[in-house]
Amino acid sequence: MKLLDQKVAVVTGSARGLGSQVALSFAKAGADVVIADLMTEPLQELKAQIEAMGQKALPLRMDVSDEESVQSCAKQTLEAFGRVDILANVAGITGPSAPLWKIDLKDWKQTLDVNTTGVFLCCKAFLPAMIERRSGSIIIIGSMTGKRPLLNRTPYAVSKIALVGLARTLAWEVGPYNIRVNVISPGPMEGERLRWIFETQAKEQGITVEEARERMKANSPLHRFIPPEEVAATAVFLCSDWANSITGEDVNVSAGIAMY
Repeated sequence: MKLLDQKVAVVTGSARGLGSQVALSFAKAGADVVIADLMTEPLQELKAQIEAMGQKALPLRMDVSDEESVQSCAKQTLEAFGRVDILANVAGITGPSAPLWKIDLKDWKQTLDVNTTGVFLCCKAFLPAMIERRSGSIIIIGSMTGKRPLLNRTPYAVSKIALVGLARTLAWEVGPYNIRVNVISPGPMEGERLRWIFETQAKEQGITVEEARERMKANSPLHRFIPPEEVAATAVFLCSDWANSITGEDVNVSAGIAMY
C-alpha cells in the first residue's frame, strides 16, 4: 500500500519547479492530484505524467492572490472528487531584490499577496471540506529566508516568516477536527530560481556568479544545495499517516544551513 493511497491532493503553483515535483511525488505515492497554477499550458504535460502513473489529475487555472479564483478551484475540486485530503501551498514568487528603501510599494504588496495572503485564501477555501470530514493535512512551503537574512530580499523574508505564525495558530484552530498544518522551509534549491538569485547577488556585490554560488554553499555543513525531490519527499511524509502526530511544525530541508 502506498503512503497516500486514495487521497485527493491540491497543489498550488504546480506548473513548474517545486510545485510540479510535489504533484508528481504525491501521485507516485498514490494520490489523485489537482494541479493548479496561473500558467495552464505546462499543466497538460504534468497531467499526462500523473495519469501515466495510474492516478487522476485535474488541471485548474488558479490565481492564489484572487479570492474568487481560489474559491472557484475549491468548488471544482469538490465537484470532481467529492473531497480534499491534502492542500499543498507551493505557489510563491521571489519578489524584488533591492534595499528596503528602494522597493516600490506595489512590489512589496505583490510579494505578500502571493506568498502570504495566497496561503490564507487557499486554506480558507479548502478547509471547510476538511472540517466536514474531520480529516486533512495542510502543507505550506516557507523558506530558510524566514529565519536568516538574505541581502536585499526583505519582502520575501517577511512573507515567509509570516507563514510560520499562520501555521502554528491554524494548527491549534483545526486540530480538534483532526487536521494537521505544517511548514516546510527549504534551503537553496537547485533550479531556475536559484540561478536568478546568484546572478542578482553577483551583480549587486560585484562578484562572479560562481563566487556567489560558493559563498552560499559554504554555509552548508553538507556543502550542497537541495534537490526539489527531497523537499517533495518531505511533503509526502508529512501528509501521510506516518506523520499523524506532527502538526504546527516548521521543518527545515536546508542541508544544515538553518538548524532552528
